[in-house]
Amino acid sequence: MFIICQPLPKIINKLIKTLIISDFFLNLGWGFLSPIFAIFILEKIANNGPAQAAQIAGLSALFYWIPKSFFEIPIGIYLDKKHGERDDFWFMVIGIFIIAFVPIGYFFSTAPWHIYFFQVVYAAGMAMALPSWLAIFTRHIDKGKEAFEWGMETTSIGTGAGIAGGLSGILVAVLGFKMLFVFVSVFTIISAILLLFVKNSVSQRGDHVIVFSGEKPVVEP
Repeated sequence: MFIICQPLPKIINKLIKTLIISDFFLNLGWGFLSPIFAIFILEKIANNGPAQAAQIAGLSALFYWIPKSFFEIPIGIYLDKKHGERDDFWFMVIGIFIIAFVPIGYFFSTAPWHIYFFQVVYAAGMAMALPSWLAIFTRHIDKGKEAFEWGMETTSIGTGAGIAGGLSGILVAVLGFKMLFVFVSVFTIISAILLLFVKNSVSQRGDHVIVFSGEKPVVEP
């Protein structure tokens, strides 16, 4: 007697799965940096002790969040006016590649203004990548699985950041800051390269292809 095995249905579509895996590697990479960035500033950049290090760390956050917030809305408006998803896709990929070079900039930094400059570059890359990533994810999410797939996305972020955060101190102790920056850059490049495998899955037509029917969900990342 022969048993015919039917292929199991896909849990999520290829594009959504790739976006989630790509974001996992991105957060895995930058998760290495977040817990030890202030320590790096204290040991390698600040010359006048913890007080100056705290000031530099605070200003570095300002030089990231303010430019990112300033850039994102115009970029989002521009992408919404363009037809098709090719622009969204390439903004996302190029933005992540830009981000990948920021840790190398930290690698060679010796003064506070170097850190501030690369924080602005980081902000520009994220402002390109994040709105376009969210737009593509929103359009292609599987109908009836919105909560599940957003849950997978946030789980991937938490898992990547958690693993990296737990290992970052050990890696710095064993390999030093500069090698850690290399890890961050490598994982970010992997994140960008993975997206290239689904470039043919985005819409090239004038009207955006939306996989689910009905209204778009309100996205709260």
